[in-house]
Amino acid sequence: MDEIIRIQYLSKMYGELNALNNVNLTLNKGKIIGLLGPNGSGKTTLIKVITGMLKQYTGSVYIDGKLASDESKALISYLPDQLYFDSWMKIKDLELYFKDMFSDFNQDRFHQLLHRFMIEDRVYIKNLSKGNQEKLQLALVLSRDAKIYIFDEPIGGVDPALRQIILDTIISDRNPEATILLSTHQIYDVETLFEEVIFLKKGEVLFHKPTAEVIKESGKSLLETFKEVFKYAS
Repeated sequence: MDEIIRIQYLSKMYGELNALNNVNLTLNKGKIIGLLGPNGSGKTTLIKVITGMLKQYTGSVYIDGKLASDESKALISYLPDQLYFDSWMKIKDLELYFKDMFSDFNQDRFHQLLHRFMIEDRVYIKNLSKGNQEKLQLALVLSRDAKIYIFDEPIGGVDPALRQIILDTIISDRNPEATILLSTHQIYDVETLFEEVIFLKKGEVLFHKPTAEVIKESGKSLLETFKEVFKYAS
């Protein structure tokens, strides 16, 4: 079986807001998939459901053939759109925390990434620049041998040089058999990486197709297709 994530009739309400509406998706192993849509389209909500951060919804979510549960989190390495560690910690503290929390955490790989990023592992997080904090978080996520890597806006708010470093590292240091789901607004920088794309609008899947097929059908780049599809989106 090639599928790693299967979502059936998924809906999520926030009060009267329908954040996700009858979403059906199947994501296969080893694919690099773009999750694209304007603000408020449901991307982060969908990610939170897949990662187990949101548990109150209707429908079904299967991870590696099993109904999503707390155990599913062990298969997923997740990079949120905001820094999630405390500034008073040292990098060494984070390393030990990840080692204790995740059996698939590879300390050798983590040290290799710190060396590549030129980050000293004895410093306090609060003494790192924002760019180095971003790279530190990326190093932690990629140092796990996960089956699924999920990135929520990994290149938002960083300069172009750092953006390229982050993207190159994601591609070169991932488990090649793992699936990558990447949500971003910086489509121009990543469209050549995506094998497949999911377009979300107002909580609904407009389509999930191979990127080459989308470009061939529209006769335009992925970025131009995105602009055309969502030109009336609020």
